Amino acid sequence: MAAGCSPACSADPAVRRRQLLGAGVAAAAAGLSVDRWGAHAQRRLSLQPPPLRPGSRIAALAPGTWLEPGDPLLDRLEQRCRRQGWSLIRPAELQRRWRWFAGTDPQRAAALQQAWLDPEVDALFYVGAGWGSARVLEQGWQLPAAPRWCVGFSDCSALLLAQWAAGSIGGVHGWFGGDEGQWQRLVNLLEQRPVAALQGEGVQGGSAEGPLVVTNLTIATSLIGTPWLPDLRGAILVLEDTGEAPYRIDRQLSQWRSSGLLAGVAGIGLGRFSWAEDDVLPGDFTMEEILLERLKPLGVPLVRQLPVGHGVPNLALPLGRRARLDGSRGSLSLL
Repeated sequence: MAAGCSPACSADPAVRRRQLLGAGVAAAAAGLSVDRWGAHAQRRLSLQPPPLRPGSRIAALAPGTWLEPGDPLLDRLEQRCRRQGWSLIRPAELQRRWRWFAGTDPQRAAALQQAWLDPEVDALFYVGAGWGSARVLEQGWQLPAAPRWCVGFSDCSALLLAQWAAGSIGGVHGWFGGDEGQWQRLVNLLEQRPVAALQGEGVQGGSAEGPLVVTNLTIATSLIGTPWLPDLRGAILVLEDTGEAPYRIDRQLSQWRSSGLLAGVAGIGLGRFSWAEDDVLPGDFTMEEILLERLKPLGVPLVRQLPVGHGVPNLALPLGRRARLDGSRGSLSLL
């Protein structure tokens, strides 16, 4: 399930209602070209977006559910951007509401297209989540293959996956909240400075290299059969989720296995998976057990407990960047 609210607002009943909306399935409508990981993909890795610098302009977008009234996220984000010398643009679309969305599907799609194509916008920050990004993709606009900084996670994983499937470098799985260390890691990525390796716990040894694909499991599952899910062959796949009981994670991973999506994956990293304890009855699989039971038989390097996903910290990772997953040391590093 995808929620994407800050830890401070996760106890709010309205936010919890929005979190329950993250398991919808979108129908495919647009045609995005899928580039295999190989010579063409390696060439496009050289087409990184320009690093953000003082004076850079960033557009805040809500491609899914509307922001809660009085949500302090935008004010805090604006202050953080100002300290970097960046300008945060708040389009009027952020104030729209239609049902549980931040405006109608065409309105949200138009806002995304306008910001993406605006030569004076240097990065897109997806500040709203909940549910709805796949409905934006359904409007039929094809994301260009040009490099573009786009930051978000949770429901917005749909846009990040579609961006990588279209051949565009610059999608970053991350969030704008958290402590200064989490923020500084995101800043370093956007300014093209080195970042530290992430440390988890090795489950299955060996080392693998490939392009990173980082996503919320439920959102990626909802894209199966659409043009917006990239080819995972040779990829380092990092998964996270929240609010889903172990049996539902079992159901999703079984679909991934049966559909052949995991065939050829170079390595798998597991971020944070959270759920209600009363979803597990005596004799049931625990979350840890079902993740390992479904994924270890793939025989690839496997690392769990990476600091990625809903909760704190949620450390940023760039989609499409070549990375090394070390299943013996439990580390994930960018190359």
